[in-house]
Amino acid sequence: MEIRFVAALATLALVAGTVALPGTGGAPPAAAASDRTAAGSTAADQATPPPSGTTYTNPVTDPFSDTYADPAVIRGKDGWWYLYATSDPLVSGGPFGNMHVAKSRDLATWEYVGTIFDGENRPAWAAEASYFWAPDIRYVNGQYVMYYTVTDTAANPDAWDYTIGVATAPTPTGPWTDSGGPVLDPRPAPGGGYLNTIDPALFADDDGSRYLYFGGFNGGIWVTELDETGTRAVGEPTRVTVADRYEGAFVVKRDGWYYLMGSSANCCSGPVTGYSVYTGRSRSPLGPFTDHEGVGMNESRVGGTLVVAQNGNRWIGVGHHAVFSDVSGQDWMLYHGIDRDNAWLNQPGGVNRRPTLLDRLDWIDGWPVVNAGAGPSEGAQTAPVAASELGIVSADPTSGHALRRVTGTLARGADDAGDAGAIARLVPDRRHAAVVQTTPAPRDVRVETDVRLPDAEGSFTVTVGSPGSAGVSVRLDARERELVVGQGRQQVRTTVPANTDLTSWHVLSVEARDGVVAARLSSSGLGDVDAEARFEPRTPLPRKAPVRLTADGAEAQLDNLTVVTAHDPVTERVAEPQAGAVTFAEEFDGALDEGWRWQHPPAAVDVANGALTWPLTGHDLVGTRNDAPVLLRDAPDGDYVLEATVRLPLGEATVRNFQQAGLLVHAGDDDFLRLGSVAIGRTRQVEFGKELTADGAVRFGGFVSGPVADTMHLRLFHTTDPATGEHRYRSATSRDGDTWRFGATWTLPADTDPAIGIYAGGGASPAVSAVFENVLIRDLG
Repeated sequence: MEIRFVAALATLALVAGTVALPGTGGAPPAAAASDRTAAGSTAADQATPPPSGTTYTNPVTDPFSDTYADPAVIRGKDGWWYLYATSDPLVSGGPFGNMHVAKSRDLATWEYVGTIFDGENRPAWAAEASYFWAPDIRYVNGQYVMYYTVTDTAANPDAWDYTIGVATAPTPTGPWTDSGGPVLDPRPAPGGGYLNTIDPALFADDDGSRYLYFGGFNGGIWVTELDETGTRAVGEPTRVTVADRYEGAFVVKRDGWYYLMGSSANCCSGPVTGYSVYTGRSRSPLGPFTDHEGVGMNESRVGGTLVVAQNGNRWIGVGHHAVFSDVSGQDWMLYHGIDRDNAWLNQPGGVNRRPTLLDRLDWIDGWPVVNAGAGPSEGAQTAPVAASELGIVSADPTSGHALRRVTGTLARGADDAGDAGAIARLVPDRRHAAVVQTTPAPRDVRVETDVRLPDAEGSFTVTVGSPGSAGVSVRLDARERELVVGQGRQQVRTTVPANTDLTSWHVLSVEARDGVVAARLSSSGLGDVDAEARFEPRTPLPRKAPVRLTADGAEAQLDNLTVVTAHDPVTERVAEPQAGAVTFAEEFDGALDEGWRWQHPPAAVDVANGALTWPLTGHDLVGTRNDAPVLLRDAPDGDYVLEATVRLPLGEATVRNFQQAGLLVHAGDDDFLRLGSVAIGRTRQVEFGKELTADGAVRFGGFVSGPVADTMHLRLFHTTDPATGEHRYRSATSRDGDTWRFGATWTLPADTDPAIGIYAGGGASPAVSAVFENVLIRDLG
């Protein structure tokens, strides 16, 4: 069908102002007064929203919860954002066993709504003692779809037979109806027990395929295709990450790449939790996913590009995330973290506090990274853009006078079948219906709306640009089942998949930036894509870019309409620390420098020919055993860099737990940091571990990274917090001595005087020696 455009053009205004509507919701379970006061304020104080809504402070879930782990998020058709969490107790002393939901208008101030299941709708196929973990929320063809982990099924007498369930609802708060069975069966492990069939994440691709990613450390992350209903797996799953490394998958598509992000290390080790997020990308949703150096996430010497890790402030153990875009097009990450000074719920004991954090997700040189590499934030931060800048009430686009009718009818309607509430109806008069606003918009503009086309003969168009041939139009065409972007006779067309129901709501975004117009149709607006097109017009867009909305052929319905200035992307990373001049060098070309000393009996090392050769034994410092020999010396005053080059041939794909060697910072046998290559299961990784004594217990945890080579170059950058005197140590590793990967930061108290040195051990079989080529101390550059 030929599409004729309305000749008259006007503009949709960008004027200052936001729309914030008061919310309602169920009250959270009462927090223990002593517990909430210990966090710095009362529950009543924290329930008061910030006055402007333009800033937020982590954790965003603090007003109503002590812990809100494994977050998932979606914008409902009612205009609210909904945040879901796993079944930990919401507050100290609260019950286990159910997932939670909260909501927000502005993504800065959240209020608790309630739980997902109750006694009436709880999945009957789940065992009575089962937990429900890690919800993943999506919108698919007119209904909300939630995937979640079931830890124990009723059909199997064995405990912990993990699998994935799915439930649907007409609104983001329910009522939820379970599908009646697992999406895929529990998977027995070869050695007994069950593989981690946990942490689901849906991804919908532009060919109509739907993929479910799932899995964890025990077995790796896998992906399976789903049937048309989205409730059952089909075909054989494909493993996309090696075992013993990643969980908490989330996949987005960007510029033709599929990015798999996953969390690594133990999620829940209290004040020594080193959880973090890595990513790899592929041209296929089935992988292989490789990092920025081309190292695969499914290799024994496992790769992954760091997205976020702890940076030395209060937040550690940052991971298990969800990604979303605000209405300006800026990406954000929601993830949980642990306050290292307040890591445990008071009741029950042994359960971590994991509140939800929010931070900006930047794309730099083709890779996602939180806050340009600065890591998790403290203090007031600029909030996401959640409302239109032109006076439009996004959740009720016909209210007020922001939209002016040009032709046809602009009428208010209601979504009786779903949750959208008041909607805008563009009803053509003869052929067209168009609405405009009269104040110019900037050249770089982003238009987003929920749209549905009730009639198969209809289409909806967003036009950005001046009258005549200079305008660029984005047309969603139900009859031709196309998304078309063009200027005059120049057009780029992409097919809308046959299983994409255009009579249900979809998110259409149109972004004009730097002379390029990009359009995306998405079911959920969460990195998934039903159709997308990118167009560079011959005639540049003007400095002031008009915008027009048009329905052709049949009615188009709109909701959650926003027109805002497109975000200004961050394109440069924060500066990394630099290593300066060498101030001490141990080259192992003779007797050891007199400053060295052994902690515990000396190891049977050989120092000759420019190397220290250290046969590995089964001794270790971890725990209370404390029998491992380590070679130490006094640390220099002030800031410095500790460096070593060590060769440790650990092979690949065999179990050699936990052979390792590297750098050590030693404040005591139960208070230390160590950075080295290590065999963990069948993987070879870098571990930056920490052990401390707290609350009468000795605890060890670690941040893991990589990839590794037989010869590794290791660095620890030491600085001192000027406000507290606390010691901070940031890790960096290299396989060639030139290209460095920076990692996490661990801290030691100001009143400690740590020694520095090297270690080796963790297992005597098979026989292998660590060969240290040097130990250096450098100035901090």
